[in-house]
Amino acid sequence: MSTQKIFLFDFDGVIVDGMYEYWHSSLLACEKYLNSPYISVDQKLYKRVPNTFKEIRPWVKYGWEMILIVHELIKTENPIINKDDFINNYHQNCQKILKDNSWISEDLQKILDKSRKYQIEKDFETWVNLHNPFFEVINCIEELKKREVKAGIITTKGKIFAEKILKQFNIYPEFIFGYESGTKIKIAEKLTQNYEILGFIEDRKKTLIDIKENAETSHIPCYLADWGYLKESDRYNLNEIKLLKLKNLENLVAI
Repeated sequence: MSTQKIFLFDFDGVIVDGMYEYWHSSLLACEKYLNSPYISVDQKLYKRVPNTFKEIRPWVKYGWEMILIVHELIKTENPIINKDDFINNYHQNCQKILKDNSWISEDLQKILDKSRKYQIEKDFETWVNLHNPFFEVINCIEELKKREVKAGIITTKGKIFAEKILKQFNIYPEFIFGYESGTKIKIAEKLTQNYEILGFIEDRKKTLIDIKENAETSHIPCYLADWGYLKESDRYNLNEIKLLKLKNLENLVAI
């Protein structure tokens, strides 16, 4: 086993609360780039994140899904009203909406990135301040580095955007892997070849289950972030995954 130690962190929902940014950027993407005939964007929509969006967020895996959800929430006809109906068949509903609109997920991801680039060029401070950091996690990363434990961040956000946000909070991890780098499980597999991974903090339970069920990564200690975007059911039947609370982060530093 390598003597180099590293601790892995998810980004949105673990290091920062990006709920408002996701809403704002996805709404802007719908308004400026989606060219959908089914929506009309009232500027008042930018001022508040709807509860339905917050409630659907724990089911989201990739950024492009946010644009799809925002589109369905703000449609002038037949918008999402019953969130339970939508999330009960979340994946199938997303695929149906893609098909019905002749959209491609990669294209939606590109216009989400385009929306972010537009905001960064126009007013970086306003955009970056849409993110609220979890300072306990930032302190944890700093303490780990003092103990010569490297920090790696694996996110489904684009790497360039994660870097800009982290820099704003004076976080400089050794590694940042965005969606361009592939799946989280493949990234973890590669890292195990050169590093001893002391833990992975993530707020998507399915991702941690995949890590535990994969032979190459099953030894990695996995922590589900209690402060992240969790479904209520995520907190139960965790088996080898540990539910982690913000107040207990300092215990990890003692590893």
